[in-house]
Amino acid sequence: MTKLTTSIALFAAILFAGYATAQQPFQFAGAPCTDPPVLHCPDKDCPSDRVINEGPVTEMKTRRTYFLDYPCDLKPGEKVTFVLSLHGAGSYGNWQRNYFPIMDYKDKYRLVIATPNSPVRVWSPADDEYLQNIVNFVVDQLGRQNIKAFWLVGHSQGGMTSNRIVRSDFFKDKVDGWLSLSGGRLGGSPGRAASFGPPRTASTAPTPAASGLASAAAALREPPATDFSFIYETGRREMDDKGLLETSTWAEKLHCSPRGDPQEIVDTKAGYVYDGTRQNPPNPSWGLLPAPGKAKVYIYPGCSDGKVVADVERIDKGHTEGLEPKITEELVKLMVSAKGGKLQKTP
Repeated sequence: MTKLTTSIALFAAILFAGYATAQQPFQFAGAPCTDPPVLHCPDKDCPSDRVINEGPVTEMKTRRTYFLDYPCDLKPGEKVTFVLSLHGAGSYGNWQRNYFPIMDYKDKYRLVIATPNSPVRVWSPADDEYLQNIVNFVVDQLGRQNIKAFWLVGHSQGGMTSNRIVRSDFFKDKVDGWLSLSGGRLGGSPGRAASFGPPRTASTAPTPAASGLASAAAALREPPATDFSFIYETGRREMDDKGLLETSTWAEKLHCSPRGDPQEIVDTKAGYVYDGTRQNPPNPSWGLLPAPGKAKVYIYPGCSDGKVVADVERIDKGHTEGLEPKITEELVKLMVSAKGGKLQKTP
């Protein structure tokens, strides 16, 4: 082999090594990626010790744990949608992950999903530092220029908490959208079914989910000062006979057109989880066993600055049946279709 040939071969090897290094997938510090996602529920009968798990990732300042799901082939510098997903009162992070299983779509839609836990299973201002630290960690690791949109997702009291924190100094200039999973509706909330709440005897005290509705509704009446996309999802059995409102003052604020005819989504597969502690006696408004289902998606088109406003009604569902795969994906599609970019502009 001549010196020239040797030099060319060496140069090619150096170039290939550099290319291979550059193509190594991104990983969060202390949060290695796994496929399938860690502690994913099976199609049915998810073990109770699995749904109460609080996650393998440690938030280093508070020493509390959480889940962090992201594509295992994520490239350095790739643009993603970041989601902070909050469980409801009495629930757990891993129940939330499997109740709204967007981790199943993290690869297809390039999602980074942080799912935290409240140690007392009810969110309060005492948790705000922990939530802010998680957001700061994700933003610092990814680079804010690589987060094309940041969404809050909250089920029940997690939705009420989203409504509270989206008004705070930390979140108000960062959040591009909020998906409320039976956690209150901006623009006018529907009435609750008379039987709403976990099944209980006359001597049982009201639960946080039921007793907190009045204060949560009061907080929703005064809209946040900032603008963002908003999607409301609820079970038909949670509402009173009037059902969803046909108008939205939030849609009016964002200069959307009147809502269009609904799109029907049909799921032949059930969700992963349900409230197994509240089935004797069962209460349809609270939630029955997982089952296939249908949903109606109402979109308010033409909102200003590329924002999205939509209502989603799951037919024959209550408060706690886990979301089925097709309606989960439809919600993800709505989220990623909305314009984002607030984090990229935040100093």
